[in-house]
Amino acid sequence: MPAGLKTVILLSFVLAVGFLLIILSCALWANWLPLLVALTFVLAPLPNTLFAHCGGDDFSLSSHDSTSGAVDLGRFLTSIVVVTGFALPVVLTHSEVVRPGACVMSIIGGALVYGTILAYSAVFREDDEYD
Repeated sequence: MPAGLKTVILLSFVLAVGFLLIILSCALWANWLPLLVALTFVLAPLPNTLFAHCGGDDFSLSSHDSTSGAVDLGRFLTSIVVVTGFALPVVLTHSEVVRPGACVMSIIGGALVYGTILAYSAVFREDDEYD
């Protein structure tokens, strides 16, 4: 099922709301450290994308069943960046650098941004098979 214009509009709206929450969490309390969450969640899918095509060659019989070390490394690095994106505002709030309201807004905005990136990559994924 091809993704249409409504899908693109919905994803762009959710992405804009996520970035708005992150920017508001910075601007309302005059502390720009929660902006690091946006950078973290934008860079989170990068290791997964870079290591996704290192799974095997075209001649392997079970390339879809087994994963290689490079693919696992990409998933591991992605999970580290995602956990950092959720934990950074909590640590900054615990050390009283960021207010709790900014922490909550930053976490919700970061989750919306990362969720939009995941949804976009799932909806617009191209199959590698040449049917």
